[in-house]
Formats: sequence, structure tokens, C-alpha cells
Amino acid sequence: MVLHYGSITPLIKELNLQSLVSLANFTTLRVGGKAEFFAEPNDPNELQLLINWAHTQNIPCQVLGAGSNLLVNDKTLQGLSVCTRKLNGAKVNGDTGLVKAFAGEPLPSLSRRAAKEGLHGLEWAIGIPGTLGGAVVMNAGAQGGCISDLLKTLTVMSLSEGKQFELKKEDLLYGYRHSRLQEDDLIVISATLQLEAGHNSDEVCRKTNENLIHRTSTQPYSLPNCGSVFRNPEPLKAAQLIDGLGLKGYRIGGAEISNIHANFIVNQAAASAKDINDLISFIQCEVEKAYGLKLHTEVKFLGFGSNSNH
Repeated sequence: MVLHYGSITPLIKELNLQSLVSLANFTTLRVGGKAEFFAEPNDPNELQLLINWAHTQNIPCQVLGAGSNLLVNDKTLQGLSVCTRKLNGAKVNGDTGLVKAFAGEPLPSLSRRAAKEGLHGLEWAIGIPGTLGGAVVMNAGAQGGCISDLLKTLTVMSLSEGKQFELKKEDLLYGYRHSRLQEDDLIVISATLQLEAGHNSDEVCRKTNENLIHRTSTQPYSLPNCGSVFRNPEPLKAAQLIDGLGLKGYRIGGAEISNIHANFIVNQAAASAKDINDLISFIQCEVEKAYGLKLHTEVKFLGFGSNSNH
């Protein structure tokens, strides 16, 4: 599809709609092709205007948060790509334990703010390099905690109509690293969490820092990666299955199975999205041959088509 740039209204120009922006700069894997159109809205009103524009142009619209759980194809991504990282900000109430935050708020900063207020419940989130919106969509978690344990309500926007409405936790059909938001064409705008108030802030901060030290010492933080690649086939662990096959350090192109944690793929040397995608498929084949188990991905795929969701 070829778009005519004259169709970009002056209003959209004011919203800094850009063309042919490299998405590699907006993913933690540091790979990905260019977005045909790209924007970073500063508030929900700007987001709504952008979605409405995409709708009038009859082009697809896709959303990126921190890009920390995402593999974007090397090819140009058609339509409008929206990054919600500038939709940030949070209110933390140390008395009630209520936390209200926009989707682009980074989980680590939210975790630290909660800890300083003596709020218990987000200590596990300190080492997750994602945003609150992505965490809600994926039901992110670590150290035995997950976002669905804390969520009260959610404000979302329809990608097809640009309308905002509220959902409750019960509406989201949460499961292990899953929610209905992964199938529905909805963008997370903001979320309200209920944390446990009345704890000693020094103690909560200490536990939060311990979690960060543990994650940084057991995961490959020094190289570009997308976090855990595969969901754990409970009660088994994906990393143990991969490690058991001696695959740590195995490489395709610039993509490598981490020597630190086998459920991480790192961009070791200017990897392409194809290198990483091929390595994911290789791991799945090897695990299935050895154990008779199909590993399902935790990482999400953008621009690969419906047949490449692993």
C-alpha cells in the first residue's frame, strides 16, 4: 500500500507523525525494520487523533511499549506504529496503597516509588525492563508475583474506533503470561493497582534491591535481549530443557542463546530479526525432538504474518 503524504493533515503534523523510522531503536533486541508511519503521543488525546487518522486512511495500526518483549520483522512495517513510552506518569498513595499510572510508565520506576512509600506487592517488578501497559497485556511476573494479582481496573482505547472505556480485572481472562488483551484490538491507556500499605519502606526497598541484584546476576543484562523467550511448560522450566540439550552459546548469525540463561536470546553481533526468528524455531525443534514438548513463545512477533507466531 502506498500512501500519499498530502493526506497527512496539519493537525497530524503537529503530533510529530514521522515516516520510515527504524523500529530497531525502539526494541530492547535492537532489531527490526522501518515503520511506514511512526508516532509517540504525549497523552490519550493525541493517541486518539492518531488512531482516527489511521482509520480514515484505512491502514493498520500497531502498538509498541518499551519493546522489551517484542521481535519486529526486518521488513518495513506497513501502516502506523505507535510507541506509548511518552504516555507516562503515576500517582502513588502511600496511605491507601492505590497506584494509578499511565501505560508508558516504566515498571522499575514504579516499583521503586512504591517501595519508598512502604507499599508491598511490586518488589518483583524492579528488574523487568518494560512498561506497565505491556505488563498488563502479558500478565508479566517474577519471583512468584504477577501483575494480575494487583490490578483493579484498566482504561483502554479501541484501535478500530479510538474510543476509551474501562475494564475490570475480571474482564481480562488472565492466565499464565496471558490476557484477552493479546487477542483484542485494544491499547492500554492507564491502570489502577492495589498494593499493600503500611509496610516499612526500608524493608521493602531492601527486598526490591535484592530482587534487582538477583535478576542482573542471573540474566544477560549487558547485551540486547527481549527477556524470556519461551513460556515455562509448567512444572518444567524452559531454560532447564534448553540447557539440558547443551544449547547455551549456540548461534545463528548474530543471534545467540545466552551462556548466562538458556531462555534468553541475545543480539551478540548485529543480529537480524531473521537470525533471532530462525534461532527460536531451531530451539523449538530441538526441544520437541528431545522431550516431545512444544515450547510456546513469550516474546511477541510484529510484522511476520499470521503463520509465524510460534
